[in-house]
Amino acid sequence: MDSRVIPCVGAVIKDSGGRLLLIKRGHEPGKGRWSVPGGRIEPGETDQEALVRETREETGLIVAPGSLIGAVRRPAGPPGAELDIRDYAAAIVGGELAAGDDADAVMWAGPRELGSLPMADGLLDALREWGAI
Repeated sequence: MDSRVIPCVGAVIKDSGGRLLLIKRGHEPGKGRWSVPGGRIEPGETDQEALVRETREETGLIVAPGSLIGAVRRPAGPPGAELDIRDYAAAIVGGELAAGDDADAVMWAGPRELGSLPMADGLLDALREWGAI
């Protein structure tokens, strides 16, 4: 794999009312913007292992990974570097919701909130294109 491509995962988690779980990013990339829980895949991790780890670190929730919803590439910090982001459906199986790790806050967001929050670049468009929201 190209060393300038950084593999990442994201968890698309909805509650029974169809609201989307979001974290407010506490660090770059996207500091201060809302996104789905997720992050970089560590060496030797599968996508599913990274999804479970990142979601727990950022939200306190334990999830069961589901199917791949979609994938995108976004520019990363160093010139020419890209984030290769694969977003998966996930279901909550335990834990207690609380912001942690690099998340400054967590929230459930419905359509009204999604339209008014400062979101990670391209996130809403991608989720809509994939039929996830």
